[in-house]
Amino acid sequence: KWMWLKRFALASVAGLALVAVGLWLDVPEVAAAGLLPLVPLLFWLAYIPVLHWKERYVGTRSGVWGAFLVFETSSWSKLVYWLRHVLPDWRGTERYRDVP
Repeated sequence: KWMWLKRFALASVAGLALVAVGLWLDVPEVAAAGLLPLVPLLFWLAYIPVLHWKERYVGTRSGVWGAFLVFETSSWSKLVYWLRHVLPDWRGTERYRDVP
């Protein structure tokens, strides 16, 4: 999942450069085409918390976060989950220090 996140981030940087060029040259079609590479990155940023929850919490408490992450639409819960679970797991800190 991290490999894909890096790939989508690189594609998004190229897309943002295309948006900047399109706005600078006043060509809205080029700027709009530059927004397309952002879509997979935004989707993946919202999908990683669900993947992480599914991988780490297959116990009796697993239903709460999963249901909340899937049904909550404003994505605030995904942001909180990123900060409280995904990033510490990625770094191997806090509660994920001893998790393989």
